[in-house]
Amino acid sequence: MKKLNPAARLTAVTAALGLALAGCSTANDEGPGSGGEDPHGSHESASSETGGSEHDDMDHSESGHESGGHKGHAADGGDPPEGIKKAAGPKFDVGDTVVLSADHMPGMKGAEATVSGAFDTTTYSISYTPTDGGDPVKDHKWVVHEELKDPGKAPLKKGDKATVNADHMPGMKGAEATIDSATDETVYMVDIKTDEMEMTNHKWVVESEMKPAK
Repeated sequence: MKKLNPAARLTAVTAALGLALAGCSTANDEGPGSGGEDPHGSHESASSETGGSEHDDMDHSESGHESGGHKGHAADGGDPPEGIKKAAGPKFDVGDTVVLSADHMPGMKGAEATVSGAFDTTTYSISYTPTDGGDPVKDHKWVVHEELKDPGKAPLKKGDKATVNADHMPGMKGAEATIDSATDETVYMVDIKTDEMEMTNHKWVVESEMKPAK
């Protein structure tokens, strides 16, 4: 075997050392993740995506929190109160489609509705303070005479006091109300379905707040 002289041996050792160092450098550059990606960057991206998903879920939950009922009203108004009389020959019959001019709540005015009940009674606008600590309600439309506790003979007069048995909205039932106005026109329950609300047997809409749908 041919021996290398000292100069050639030193050159060979230097070359081998250079190759080893180059290999370590390449391995370190690619070590943190495949393709040279920063694992912290990937973690932050995943966290951001997860956070976005949680935020979306929260938004959906909040948006559905008051699904059905609108502005405190129940989605289903339920049956008419006991003792109320069905209207004889109302202008609008059950099943008729009407357009509402009432603006008791956002999205109601101009909405189409289907009549689900028509009644002859005295209907009142009232002001009251909710029993659940809510803000005072002024000129609430409407409650009917049969939804008042021991009201006596109809009609009550403006300024009269009465206890409300209706539970159209939270804090209404049991509240002491002041009569703001009264009307004896035919009063209706209606079903409403729009992009903003869907309500069944909504109480109440009086005849002057309705017109035939075209």
